[in-house]
Amino acid sequence: MSNSYKTGKPAAFYGGSMIKKIATVGVYVDDQKKALQFWTDKIGFELRKNIDMGNGMTWMEVGPRGADSCLVLYPKKLMTNFAELKPSIVFVCENIEKLCADLKANGVVFSKDLAELAWGKFASFQDEDGNEFGLRG
Repeated sequence: MSNSYKTGKPAAFYGGSMIKKIATVGVYVDDQKKALQFWTDKIGFELRKNIDMGNGMTWMEVGPRGADSCLVLYPKKLMTNFAELKPSIVFVCENIEKLCADLKANGVVFSKDLAELAWGKFASFQDEDGNEFGLRG
């Protein structure tokens, strides 16, 4: 799409610079080590960054192998308004039936079982902090 949705102006109007990708999305967690274990051991993501922020906390990014985007496992105690900042994230997957079966076998709790909807197959699961994530196949 070459025009901005709101202004109708072409990208060249903005000096040709455009947003290229989503780099990170924050997910607020009680325990970073427990969250890291969930995302790496149960979901299969890899640890991308683990930078000391002081006070026993780190800037921790996880993501699917080969993907450009990451989740930041950010400590809730640093965000006084974390309850209002619930993520709304949907992951696209190639074989959703197999992925759902594999995740369930890894102990991942599903809040919505796999269903065929008008726009495709969808399921959702929760991390150990109660954040909900969608899967679209």
